[in-house]
Amino acid sequence: MWNRRGLLGAGMALMGAGMPVTWAQTAATPGKVIIAVDQKSSFCYLPLTIAERKGFFAEEGVDVTVRELPEPGEAMLAVQSGSAHVLSGPYTATIGQHIRAQPQTAFVLQARAPQMVLGVSLRAMAHYRELRDLRGRRIGVMALDSASDRIARLMLARAGMAAKNEVQFVRLATPTEALTAFHSGGIDAICYNDPTITQLEQSGALRVIADTRTLRGCTEVFGGPMPAGCLSAPSEFVAAQPKLCQALTNAVVHGLKWLQTAGPSDIIKAVPEHYFLGDRALYLAAFSRAREAWTPDGMMPATGPSTAADMLAKFDASGGVQRVDLARTYTNEFARRAKARFKA
Repeated sequence: MWNRRGLLGAGMALMGAGMPVTWAQTAATPGKVIIAVDQKSSFCYLPLTIAERKGFFAEEGVDVTVRELPEPGEAMLAVQSGSAHVLSGPYTATIGQHIRAQPQTAFVLQARAPQMVLGVSLRAMAHYRELRDLRGRRIGVMALDSASDRIARLMLARAGMAAKNEVQFVRLATPTEALTAFHSGGIDAICYNDPTITQLEQSGALRVIADTRTLRGCTEVFGGPMPAGCLSAPSEFVAAQPKLCQALTNAVVHGLKWLQTAGPSDIIKAVPEHYFLGDRALYLAAFSRAREAWTPDGMMPATGPSTAADMLAKFDASGGVQRVDLARTYTNEFARRAKARFKA
């Protein structure tokens, strides 16, 4: 049942049969949790992998199954349908659920920077000088309406360019597709994450325009820290399962603390081999660039929610973002306890 199709199909069958999912019921088996994630190998969600691989969830008495879904948005669908309990996804998705009147609460933050980079091909755009030079060009993104797509559109808007009319976005769902398109000339620019970006940088093929792998870069692009990967769940679930949410938060904060001092040999032992994409040195180089992007303690930055909302508002013609009470989209209650326990 719990393969990818079954995971979604089971929950959708309940919805289609008119049987509403109650989050207290989906967590009825004590200590067992299903966490859905779209791109588990993303650096934004590395704390989740570390908590899983180092046994930190088990130490908290929680039996966690992490289910990776193949398409963007499917992880959220799994949580909405009741086929998964918790989402490991972007904080902006939590705001989006409040706009849809399906309140969701982020309860532990993994990353305070989305770790996306916008850059141009030095071969295709050797004479690049400013963002307006991208007019009429092809820009590779991970998926339409994804973080990479939004960051690219945000930067173009600053140059007075309407993304829909003046550039062509090309979806590149995997790092292999992205690298092939970039090197073959299929795209002129790219907005993507690591280790793909680090590989292009090391080859001397990419010129970076905007870099959200650091707090300084986030401030330049968004005006402040941008909360990215987090664990969130329907607000009803968080209210009904505080002990479970605390256990999950403890494990993630433990993972975050471990990452603060982890060396290359530690990472090689802890991270699944397929994350390296056949090049451990490249992954470790990208890892060293990502350290600052993870939050050290799982806490939501004070200005993070408003920064995320301001960014989303630029793409929301309905005005729904302005109607969201941001204080209801997250809680620091669990992270605060975990921070004190682990001295994070």
